[in-house]
Amino acid sequence: MTTRNCLGRRPVLGALLGLTILTQTPMALAQVAAPAAAPAEVQTGGTLVVASLQKPRHLNPAVQSGIATAVPGAQIFATPLRFGADFTPQPYLAESWSFSEDQKVLTLKLRQGAVFHDGQPITAEDVKYSMDVVKANHPFNSMLAPVSSVEATDPQTVTITMSQPHPAILLALSSALMPVLPKHVFDDGTDIKASSHNNLPVGSGPFRVTEFEPGQHIMLEKFDKFFLPGKPYLDRIVIKQYKDANSAGLALEAGEVQLYPYLDSTRLVQRLEKKSNMTVTDQGYAGIGAMNWLAFNTKHPALSDVRVRQAISYALDRNFVTKALHGGLSKPAYEPVVSSSPFYTDAVEKYDFDLDKAKALLAEAGYGEGGKPLALSIDYLPENEEQQHAVAEYVKAQLAKVGIKVSVRASPDFPTWAQRVSNHDFDMTMDQVFNWGDPVIGVNRTYVCDNIKPGVVWSNTQSYCNPEVDKLLASAAVEPDLAKRKEQYAQAFAQITRVAPIYFVNEAPYFTAYSDVVQNPPVSIWGPMGPMDEVWLKK
Repeated sequence: MTTRNCLGRRPVLGALLGLTILTQTPMALAQVAAPAAAPAEVQTGGTLVVASLQKPRHLNPAVQSGIATAVPGAQIFATPLRFGADFTPQPYLAESWSFSEDQKVLTLKLRQGAVFHDGQPITAEDVKYSMDVVKANHPFNSMLAPVSSVEATDPQTVTITMSQPHPAILLALSSALMPVLPKHVFDDGTDIKASSHNNLPVGSGPFRVTEFEPGQHIMLEKFDKFFLPGKPYLDRIVIKQYKDANSAGLALEAGEVQLYPYLDSTRLVQRLEKKSNMTVTDQGYAGIGAMNWLAFNTKHPALSDVRVRQAISYALDRNFVTKALHGGLSKPAYEPVVSSSPFYTDAVEKYDFDLDKAKALLAEAGYGEGGKPLALSIDYLPENEEQQHAVAEYVKAQLAKVGIKVSVRASPDFPTWAQRVSNHDFDMTMDQVFNWGDPVIGVNRTYVCDNIKPGVVWSNTQSYCNPEVDKLLASAAVEPDLAKRKEQYAQAFAQITRVAPIYFVNEAPYFTAYSDVVQNPPVSIWGPMGPMDEVWLKK
């Protein structure tokens, strides 16, 4: 529950998700309640202005992950299912669903009468097409790996057949991860990743996009034929992009915007918390599992040596980052999942701060004092000063202490950074990555060998490849027993951290600040990456 000026601890990330999906029976899943009806006091109309530091390249989340595309994408596109704040799947485009006894066949029943923004009906063929597009193009290649076929059994029925039980399949059909695309618009023979339809896409969500000015704003207007009667409550959403957190915070305080999600500036959180007409909450991020890390390009001549990567890891101090740079609002990270994930294990190599070990490993590799000179560059996500740029500067200063010269390479915007990193044109980069509720969706993608895909951001851009880890991740992805899944992930994480393709820095704190006029703020497990059809403004 959202609480005024209360920075209460967020729910146990992922724990409820894993247990819910793994223990509910097929019939129980098919009988969950529809979203609640509008309370009597709801006021309709008005424009919600949302502050954002994210600058999307396009608006199609079927071929792009991340906040920048997901927030507008969840308003433009409906998905088969949605999730509430308690990790319970809810009907959305699919009004019911059921599993076969062996859990390998999932059947979706689509609601009647739903249409796209251009008035064309939504059919099972559109869902099948969308799942095929996501499986072929989305960076989370393990998300649908067990799906062997998708069939449109009849116009309102979709049958999904899987090679193995898939513990995260319902989550993979929810907000931002499985936008239902209109086949009649997108299936025109062009490469969908470069499709012009991605800029002003036709969807079936509560809002239709009317204007997209990259780097400036996204205009979304109420879709009058949205399939949920009476919704959305708002007439319009404007996602306004700001150059930095302080500018966005000032706009919120001035009343120019009413909602500022993904806020992670320590000083700004503390300032806004004191405003009497404002609420700051950490609710709405339970499904994300956000963390900052330092990624190495393991194809770099020096960084291909595990001793160099380990030396850099020992030279960095997470406690300085979390306490001195982040004012205690973040916490150290040690492995591919956040500490509140049910798949978290403490049995990994943590690389606790030790400059002597760092120097010794570098000397063994032939670098550092008395060895060959080593100069590296470090990139960082440009929109996040405190979590990214500040840490990159810290890395530069810290590695100088062990004889590594580091240059910090700034990118003017997200697309520039994404192009560099996705094409493996980097030495080291700071990055902010999400667990996305289940390792199958948000973790495996970083480490599996067949997800080294130049041009695809947040794929395996480190070029890390270990067939044994592949086997463990593949097995855990289809294992229905939670205890066995945990053990398989623990083995995989131990192997990954041992060779350090990534140095895990900190779990990233996220907050949403909003003015008193905002009612029903987005606090589902996907928060602002879920549909805002139930948000309304108090007049």
